Amino acid sequence: MSSMSKPARVWVSNEKPKAGDILRVRAQMEHVMETGLRTDPATGQIRPRHIVKHFEAKMAGKPIFVWDLGTSISPNPYIEFTFKARESGELELLWVDDHEQKLVAKKTITVS
Repeated sequence: MSSMSKPARVWVSNEKPKAGDILRVRAQMEHVMETGLRTDPATGQIRPRHIVKHFEAKMAGKPIFVWDLGTSISPNPYIEFTFKARESGELELLWVDDHEQKLVAKKTITVS
């Protein structure tokens, strides 16, 4: 089973905010985050690098947050960020690993 096949866990502080409210987003996905710096004790071989290298969040198709991860991030990366509610639409979160596997999570935000 691919490490990008399980759905991400996403929490948004308020899915029906008023315009101008600050929303907090918490998201975590499952991934091994192998740095390529460790040796497999069973074989003595270096374990190949396999990390999530990119994360981005878009609201109604417009970028609101971009993060390029490094090798020091632990397994199952967790991210938390805030943004100001301006318009209704779909919050889309995207993770991409260095094998070009992608995981997408979406939440609908309705601004009043």
